Parts: sequence; C-alpha cells; structure tokens
Amino acid sequence: MNYNKAFFEKAFGLSSQLPDDDTCEIVFAGRSNVGKSSLLNKLFNRKQLARVSSVPGKTITINFYDVDGIKFVDLPGYGYAKISKQELNRFGELMEGYFQSDRNIKLVIQLIDMRHPLTEDDKGMITFMMEMGLPFIIVMTKCDKLKKTAYAERLKKSKDELAFAGNVPVVPFSAVTGQGINGIKNYIENAISDGGNINE
Repeated sequence: MNYNKAFFEKAFGLSSQLPDDDTCEIVFAGRSNVGKSSLLNKLFNRKQLARVSSVPGKTITINFYDVDGIKFVDLPGYGYAKISKQELNRFGELMEGYFQSDRNIKLVIQLIDMRHPLTEDDKGMITFMMEMGLPFIIVMTKCDKLKKTAYAERLKKSKDELAFAGNVPVVPFSAVTGQGINGIKNYIENAISDGGNINE
C-alpha cells in the first residue's frame, strides 16, 4: 500500500450523511487527545493532513481519508467531560449509526495513552468491539514520554488490564520517534489481505 497517496475525503457529523460503501475500512478509535491525528499523519508521512486539535472534544465528526483506494476512518474522540449534552447525544448517534451501517471494517486500531491506566470508556469500547466481532489491535500512544523503567512497568500493567480482551496485539507507538509504525502498517496490510482474525 502506498501511504503517500493519502488524501482527506470528507467529514460527516450525522449518521444519516454516511454514504453506503463496501470499500475496505481501517478504523481509528480512542479518547479525545490520545493522538489519533498524530498517528494518521505518521502513517501518511505528512505533517498536517489529519489536523491535530489542541482542544479535545472540539469537533465531533467521522473523518474519511482515501489511502491508495482503502478508507481510513478517524472516529471522533470519546470521554471528553466538558462536552454539552446535545453534542454527547450526537456523538452517540453518530457512532452507533456508523457501526450499524454494515460497513466493510477490516481492522479497528484502538488507541490508548500508554502513560495512564485504561479508562472505563476504553474498556467499554474494547468490550463493544468484542461483542460486535470486530478485529482490533491496541496501540499504546506517547510511549516516548515514559522513561525506561516506567515504560516497562506500564507495558506489564497494560497487559494485565487488557487480559479481558484475550490475545489482542499491543503495539507501543511514538509519533516523535516513529517506534511501532512499521508494526502498525503490517497489521493494517495483513487485515486488508484477509490474513485471518488477529483476535483469535
């Protein structure tokens, strides 16, 4: 796959706006400010194709990118406490509508900030994906911000925290150093080529 062919396609704020499409989709999910845009930009080898917001929860849209004929889907970040009730309801409708619209989801990349324990929202999202039978991996972001000892401790503890998810692959990632990016690309490309269910 040629990641340099990536371009922003469109953003949707309501599930009713989502077009029917059977193209393979790679989905990116995680809390607000977890680093989804930074990961996408690293994959695309661009600085600002995916806009990095300094205000978490500011925009609730599903953003679609075309990457050499494959759809990369950036879901809105969840878990931002200051969001209005109206926006929270729209978020729920948008997410539910997306996952129930019979899309060709090949892989969900669930991002978690490596510096912190899993939140209840993270656990809820992972449980939802398991119940839906969606293939997914865990990407632990911002791993470069941890010193060696703390890195090792968080990696060990995160495996315990994720025990309920079975043998889910876990990839530490840094947008600064590029650590983990090749592993993430391998999971994406294997998922597109139907290399089997990675969560079995």
